[in-house]
Amino acid sequence: MSERLRAVHVIGGGLAGSEAAWQIAASRVPVVLHEMRPKRMTAAHKTAALAELVCSNSFRSDDKELNAVGLLHEEMRRLGSLVMRTADAHQVPAGSALAVDRDGFAAAVTAALATQPLIEIRREEIAGLPPADWDSVIIATGPLTSPALADAVAKLTGEDALAFFDAIAPIVHRDTIDMSRAWLQSRYDKAGPGGSDAAYVNCPLTREQYEAFVDALLGGEKVAFHDWETPYFDGCLPIEVMAERGRETLRHGPMKPFGLTNRHAPNIKPCAVVQLRQDNRLGTLFNMVGFQTKLKHGEQTRIFRTIPGLERAEFARLGGLHRNTFLNAPKLLDGGLRLKAEPRLRFAGQITGCEGYVESAAIGLLAGRFAAAERLGSFLMPPPPTTAHGALLAHITAGHIETAAGAQTAGARSYQPMNVNFGLFPPLAHPLRGEHGQRLRGSEKGLAKKCALTQRALADLARWLSGEDRAVAAE
Repeated sequence: MSERLRAVHVIGGGLAGSEAAWQIAASRVPVVLHEMRPKRMTAAHKTAALAELVCSNSFRSDDKELNAVGLLHEEMRRLGSLVMRTADAHQVPAGSALAVDRDGFAAAVTAALATQPLIEIRREEIAGLPPADWDSVIIATGPLTSPALADAVAKLTGEDALAFFDAIAPIVHRDTIDMSRAWLQSRYDKAGPGGSDAAYVNCPLTREQYEAFVDALLGGEKVAFHDWETPYFDGCLPIEVMAERGRETLRHGPMKPFGLTNRHAPNIKPCAVVQLRQDNRLGTLFNMVGFQTKLKHGEQTRIFRTIPGLERAEFARLGGLHRNTFLNAPKLLDGGLRLKAEPRLRFAGQITGCEGYVESAAIGLLAGRFAAAERLGSFLMPPPPTTAHGALLAHITAGHIETAAGAQTAGARSYQPMNVNFGLFPPLAHPLRGEHGQRLRGSEKGLAKKCALTQRALADLARWLSGEDRAVAAE
């Protein structure tokens, strides 16, 4: 260990913790990486390897021009990511996706960290808050954080700090909703905290459409709970379970049509209405209110596109219901991923409310760079929100929409875990035009938009990287 610098402690040897430790050591700052396996295993892990992939072996699309996760791959490569370097070296055939030999990948990450002279690996559980003399700590313990540590964080930050059961409604890209069939209105035209009486997108169903929708829900393929997951509870039932309790249940629950008038057919009363609520500050994403579900993803896409107005919907994420420990990060963390109540603690990975292997590693990468810069006496500006890293960080720290006080007391959380997607990026400053100045439409417009967003992201990342050596001194 360096005699000049105190070590940064990283708790958790998954993808986020491994990447954070690597980035810190790459900045010539010593690291102690704490991993409780194999002394204490989780319900999901099978080995003692660092960066073990517990589910799929896929890192999803590697298309850096048309896909947000592919763009994140490319940004991570340019930022010296250990996870991406190792994934590339252990790639297996998977079409346009980046999939890896899971055992070879984890073994290589473990070996790289074990042979880095500035990294010390300690196989031990941190049961509770880290010791007070650890002045810089990154907690990257994932969705299966040990109960002792989770309880300690909850006591430090408040009872609503952590969610242990994740009920996620599908989230739709706003510009793919057909507003010739849907309309904007709040129930009974009641203005919410933001002052708008038209805060919801409303999609109407006739009796025939509603009956067909219920039949599809009842017949759709579902995902089973894992052994370690808590069963659902009455305050957070999947929509298909509500449908099983009676065919009229949904239209008197999340699909109730009361207090709403279809702007396109004011004299026709809908049998049921699906409401979507703004999900991020940019107004690019809307979630389907009350639509948590255990339907398989392919079934969700098929069934939800039968809803009028959502026939061509593109989903930023699909619904789910599972065991997942994550922070109410926008409320608790600052822009550098530090806990506001105790800034010596940073958080990274899935516990911050990001989803996916690559997203977890990317937030670990940022946490490591922030911690290293701080240890070296400087302050690293977050990456621009126009980059994939910056957009994901902004979602975690500031991108959500607060729910009403009544919803909070009922147990609802406005902040939900999210994969990286183009809906998290700030809109383009100028409208897109074709080669001859014509207005683009349909799929041509969608492709051009994605290309423009990725080109802007990589250009802005390059500018951010070139300015890193001009980080200002920490106060």
